[in-house]
Amino acid sequence: MSDENRTPAGPQPEEIRFFGTSWVDHTDQYALRRVGVAVGSLLAAAAGCFVLRFAYQGLEVAQVGGFVNTLVVVMFAVCSAIAFRKTWEGFGSRPADPAREQSLRSLKAIGFIGSLLAYFVRSFTEAPGEKLRRTEYETALARFEKRRSRSTGNPSARKKKKG
Repeated sequence: MSDENRTPAGPQPEEIRFFGTSWVDHTDQYALRRVGVAVGSLLAAAAGCFVLRFAYQGLEVAQVGGFVNTLVVVMFAVCSAIAFRKTWEGFGSRPADPAREQSLRSLKAIGFIGSLLAYFVRSFTEAPGEKLRRTEYETALARFEKRRSRSTGNPSARKKKKG
């Protein structure tokens, strides 16, 4: 195996969707990718609002009544707010209870506009989730260097003491 195909020793950075590992040293058109994520998430949120508008117009055509119309609007607003908050929190820390996050998946799917807006806003400062991954990666590198500096040399090459 040649040296260029060999995986370097130590922890490897975790990939981020749309960025890969370019977030580590901001290479491979990192700034352009951030702009792309911001624009793409905003366009997707706008398209989602457009589709929801058609759904609301369908309710008006069906004449289901003001209560149902209001209920649908409130449901999407609340689900979008919760999805925004949960997505935003996910950029800064891993979920404490993965089972709870799993149970919120359908709610976040309904409030997809909130998640898209969280991606849009976060893209102004960093790749979404970069801070969390950078903190974890730097901690893992520090632990690796500490372990590596403690055990210098080849242990099997050491001579055994006779005593």
